Amino acid sequence: MKEKVIRVLSEFNNELKLQGFKAFQIEDDSNSTRTYSRKDFYKICLTTGKSKIHYADKTFEQEGTILFFGNPHIPYSWETISTTYIGYTILFSAEFFKNSERSESLQHSSFFKIGGTPVLNINADQRNFLNTLFQKMISEQESDYTYKDELIRNYISLIIHESLKMEPSENYDQNKDAASRLSSVFLELLERQFPIETTSNPLHLRTAQQYAQHLNVHTNYLNRMVKEVTGKSTTTHITERVITEAKALLQHTDWSISEIAYALGFEYPSYFNNFFKKNTGTNPKSFRPTEV
Repeated sequence: MKEKVIRVLSEFNNELKLQGFKAFQIEDDSNSTRTYSRKDFYKICLTTGKSKIHYADKTFEQEGTILFFGNPHIPYSWETISTTYIGYTILFSAEFFKNSERSESLQHSSFFKIGGTPVLNINADQRNFLNTLFQKMISEQESDYTYKDELIRNYISLIIHESLKMEPSENYDQNKDAASRLSSVFLELLERQFPIETTSNPLHLRTAQQYAQHLNVHTNYLNRMVKEVTGKSTTTHITERVITEAKALLQHTDWSISEIAYALGFEYPSYFNNFFKKNTGTNPKSFRPTEV
């Protein structure tokens, strides 16, 4: 059984990467939700049940039918409370959707942007209509129709436009201002880059510019908001967290310094050595535990 599950998930992931999208029905017991690389795909999920969604600095407690919009650049997690959970999901990459004339507004929509509302409460009539759209996508992706990709993009756009006409859910804390909200998202995204567990999966976000790009804001704006709230620049936060991880890897792994340098996103060991010494006053080798 375990081998079968692994094979099914592998086939699912391969198909998702190949097509750039995948629509599927959620079975009872949503703990069997598909495994995929959340960092690569947007997600729209229509579900009925009871759940708690942690999205950036907000927590949504929902019961009934909801429509959820997941942005791969904003950290989120999902706790299922109901024993039964039904609905539909569409996963799609930015590359797949970019061929749409409306793709430029994707991250700027009120559902996908930072500070937006990623959860909508759905009534029975809305659910029936959205069910039909998801069912059409599931059916169409199995067809041999030449233009099915464009048709799927149109269905996704239709879901987004229908959602824009609905009243957003207000079941979350709105007291935080823009600076606090953006700072919280940045710090959580930073922390989610760690720990580094293998040398084959190095740190990808190393600069303030890269974080700003992922959060869809200007670097100067991100830095100003983070410094206003925390008193430290984005670069300082990144540097401190990388140094903390470097010390842990030096003390608790048998990786070479070159491997650690690569795992932390440095192109050359010498760059890592200079970075470490500048921020700690000592070189990486001297920080390794003394062999007995």
